[in-house]
Amino acid sequence: MTEVTIRPMRPEDVADAERLSAESFLDLDRRMQRRDAPDPELRPPARREAWLLRTRHLLETDPGGCWVADDDSGLIGMATSFVRDKTWCLATYAVRPGLQSRGIGRQLLEAALHHGRGCLRGMLSAGSDPRSARRYRLAGFTLHPQMHLTGTVDRSAIPVVERVREGSASDTDLMDSIDRQVRDAAHGPDHPLMQRLWRPLVSDSTTGSGYAYVDGSGAVQLLAATTRATATRLLWAAVADGPAEQTIAHVTAANEWAIDVGMAARLELHSEGYLGLRGMSPPSPYVHSGALL
Repeated sequence: MTEVTIRPMRPEDVADAERLSAESFLDLDRRMQRRDAPDPELRPPARREAWLLRTRHLLETDPGGCWVADDDSGLIGMATSFVRDKTWCLATYAVRPGLQSRGIGRQLLEAALHHGRGCLRGMLSAGSDPRSARRYRLAGFTLHPQMHLTGTVDRSAIPVVERVREGSASDTDLMDSIDRQVRDAAHGPDHPLMQRLWRPLVSDSTTGSGYAYVDGSGAVQLLAATTRATATRLLWAAVADGPAEQTIAHVTAANEWAIDVGMAARLELHSEGYLGLRGMSPPSPYVHSGALL
């Protein structure tokens, strides 16, 4: 292998980084695939555009957290990370298939972690690759198993949902306040991006406040609330508006209220990957985003 250079990501690297990450995740999905799961596919165009938009956003708002590895053949690895309110988050991390276990990933992760050296807390969402899990654990992260619920929704089980409305940019301050209460860090500049990518739902009453982001397929991408009752209400609202086939992803054991909603809707429970945390407990009531946490 030729000499590897670890350097800051540049805007012209983003498209190549997207293709590399898509190929890396496809390779991982194929290696870790359950027998009953559908065949993995390369990231579709709509998700590719969202990935590009998110990575350019991170490169603009926190360039010190974005790194790539290259050699004579071109880009062979990448990592994007960011800091919000003294919390460091890993967004994406990938090494070209066939080049893993050669120290490239370790160097990229070290560069990204150095960006968060002054942070009190850390968050990352990992798949089921045992090599990645080992690397995160050695970096000091506690690994909390993640679950997801999937299947055909039993419409007869959906309760009447009240006090949930469409959100807007005017709710951003409320959302940041909820973030700070639930995970000790606001999403800050990430909320305008998420409001562009996803549909926001808000519940704000004297008994509790919360919000959720729902993507075009009806899947919850992020949910935060000050009470479990509010979180449950928001999740049921998303399920009620969603399609027949749904998935509720990124659920930790600290969020059994989400498991209860999924099971009441007759979805099947599975485990997959980890939420890695450093200096903090699993946020609750909270369903984290895979990349923007």
